[in-house]
Amino acid sequence: MNLIIGGAYQGKLDYAKNKFSLSDAQIFHCTDNLDIDFNFICINHIENFVLYCIKNNLNALEIFRANKPLWQDSILISNDIFCGVVPISAESRAWREATGHLLAYLSQEAETVTRIFCGLEQKLK
Repeated sequence: MNLIIGGAYQGKLDYAKNKFSLSDAQIFHCTDNLDIDFNFICINHIENFVLYCIKNNLNALEIFRANKPLWQDSILISNDIFCGVVPISAESRAWREATGHLLAYLSQEAETVTRIFCGLEQKLK
């Protein structure tokens, strides 16, 4: 699995499309109101899936652990939602924490971890 992280609008998806020759049909875009589909080679906006889990009393980390065979050869992309002011709402703080736990797990499982900043690749693993 290849994990790509970085801030919003930093070019993560464009990087993944170019690096892995992905078509739009191969990319699943997570939202906060839709369950994840592990049948795609690339899953974008993992952080939105975590928010979906928070809203539905699910554990995103446990879902990923239980479905490891389905995503272990995938490209996973997530926004970095950890910088800046700590959110006021309990839901936003829980989202931020759960996303951190999931990305820490995924980074350990990943073959590569890449941070994209201003469209530039920074290899972390």
